Amino acid sequence: CRRGSRMEVVLLHGLLLLLPLAALLLYRYNATFHYFCKVAFFNCWIVAVSTLLSPFVALWGRSVENMKLLRAVILPLKYFYGIKMQVWGSEHLNIKGPYVIVCNHQASLDLIGIAEIIPDRCVPIVKKELMYMGTVGWACWLSGMIFINRHKREDAINVISQTARTMQRENLRVLIFPEGTRNQDKSMLPFKRGAFHLAVQAQVPIFPIVISPYRDFFSSKDKKFTSGTCTIRILPKVETQGLSPKDVPELTETVRQTMADVLAEMSTNHCGDQRAEQPRLPRC
Repeated sequence: CRRGSRMEVVLLHGLLLLLPLAALLLYRYNATFHYFCKVAFFNCWIVAVSTLLSPFVALWGRSVENMKLLRAVILPLKYFYGIKMQVWGSEHLNIKGPYVIVCNHQASLDLIGIAEIIPDRCVPIVKKELMYMGTVGWACWLSGMIFINRHKREDAINVISQTARTMQRENLRVLIFPEGTRNQDKSMLPFKRGAFHLAVQAQVPIFPIVISPYRDFFSSKDKKFTSGTCTIRILPKVETQGLSPKDVPELTETVRQTMADVLAEMSTNHCGDQRAEQPRLPRC
């Protein structure tokens, strides 16, 4: 019996030693396992830094300035994943005053790109459900993010109106994903008009930003996650001075079409050839 017990212990220890080796081999040679490991690490990183930092940030209270800390802890992820970031047109954001940024939305990986270009005093408008995601929601709230209920139109309109007043009063910049949901297709989804109503109400410019397709190195559908290059193109501003709510539909479609054209060009060039000429947005 003792010999049998010893053999079981030896076998158990052997299996425990083999597990890390098996995991390492799977990570190296199995693309699906590799994908899930990287996605799990991404989610664990976000939860961990939110949990560790939130108590310290809470001492300063809710403030848009806390976004700098969130940005600082997200930036290193590009090195862990071997993602090279290329940003074209960053000089367009070098203006004083409030403005609205609209950006295409592909995956959670967008956080890495947003951390690369988000200016000072800029907060995203995010879905209200995020507020209830434990320490992640707490960290978002403490960083001044604006929560919107996408399922209640009246509440969403009130948030837009309040944000428009806050932008002018506090020199606030706001980032919105106008597609409203993640989209990894080659074309853009129809835009929701909230971002454009916000810009018109606040009478501030809009900066369209296009992130190149990830499909060369990331695909949730194909369970692929390798290293690669991501290009971000910041387009010239679109003025909204003098526009009224009746101009919002045309403004929305004008910006969407320009961004869709840039995305199509970047899809063709894969990495968004830096030599491609920046398109000029029409002034509305």
